[in-house]
Amino acid sequence: MKRRVVVTGMGVITPIGKDLKEFWNSLLSCSNGVSKIDRFDVSQYSTQIAGLIVGFDPGKRLDLKEIKRMDLVTQYALYAAHEAVEDAGLLDGRYDPFRTGVIVSSGIGGIQTLENEVVKLHENGPRRISPFLIPMMIVDITPGFISMRYGFKGPNYSVVSACASSAHAIGDALRMIQYGDADIMIAGGAEAPVTPIGLAGFCSMRALSTRNDEPEKASRPFDRDRDGFVMGEGAGIVVLEELEHARRRGAKIYAEIAGYGATADAYHITAPHPEGEGAINSMRIAIQEGGIRPEEVNYINAHGTSTMLNDMYETLAIKKVFGEIAYKIPISSTKSMIGHTIGAAGAIEGVVCVLSIVNGIIPPTINLDEPDPELDLDYVPNKSRKQNVSVAISNSFAFGGHNVSLVFKKYV
Repeated sequence: MKRRVVVTGMGVITPIGKDLKEFWNSLLSCSNGVSKIDRFDVSQYSTQIAGLIVGFDPGKRLDLKEIKRMDLVTQYALYAAHEAVEDAGLLDGRYDPFRTGVIVSSGIGGIQTLENEVVKLHENGPRRISPFLIPMMIVDITPGFISMRYGFKGPNYSVVSACASSAHAIGDALRMIQYGDADIMIAGGAEAPVTPIGLAGFCSMRALSTRNDEPEKASRPFDRDRDGFVMGEGAGIVVLEELEHARRRGAKIYAEIAGYGATADAYHITAPHPEGEGAINSMRIAIQEGGIRPEEVNYINAHGTSTMLNDMYETLAIKKVFGEIAYKIPISSTKSMIGHTIGAAGAIEGVVCVLSIVNGIIPPTINLDEPDPELDLDYVPNKSRKQNVSVAISNSFAFGGHNVSLVFKKYV
């Protein structure tokens, strides 16, 4: 039999909160982290806004010498990882390091470092390139740093699947524990994509909102006037642990992670399947594995990007999976407040699901002012809602047709 797996630690850094408590309180108060980009000149960009982390001080949790050898994406990941590891009570070393692993991912990786070094190459030639370019740029350096910092010697790698990266990381970590390869896994993802080339690339795809005069209203999932997603940055990390192992060491248990569904659309490099096929199957697989009935699901944290196609087809997929029950399930997109954090999104939204279960509160979808008549489910508009949450699903759907659904449930 597969072993039961629980969540015993969490950490985040987002545009509306640099720790778990601040993030949760900001979600419930409908805070907005989207603003005008001031890190570089955006005057020639069609999109000039993003979900930005303001006032980030990595020195509060990281070694200053390490910081110099880390891209911002790795700094975010380690910052959130420290909160999660401390939250799980792992700083006392009462665990087997060879049974403790790390799967932390990113969709894009160290793009700022790569961009800076390409400029140096163009202006000054190859002899001026930093010897740290490669280790600062590659996605898998982040779990490497985490393992070195805490001495975790179990499975250690990254999985890259664009906006589904950290959801895949959590799902793979779940499998590692279920099948006995590890007892504890640190899992999640980070992203720091707001750079000149990162922004230019998404602008060229015409995937982003251009509501530059109203940044706080730009990310509006499921709204009739949505016009694209808003880039965001940050990290989300969870500590997953085999149930009996957690009990033996007296760890607090937030919730159980019970199901993982992963599929591919096999359809288009950026557009979702027009019948929601991959999303439908990822949810069905996760529900089946979780051993729950569709009517037991009482919250869905949607992928909810604020693009015309995603919101439409995700809604369609939910209806096909749940039938008439779909109209009774509260659904919200926290991307409305922090933007789309790409490879970190799945983990951050997984944290939201767990906090909803623990606190009995569902965060809202803000900026849902003009409902799209074709999108007629309960998207919890503009105000958080007190409600018992016993089973929550987190959806992550990505460019390349990658789909992941994770099922969290109340621990009993």
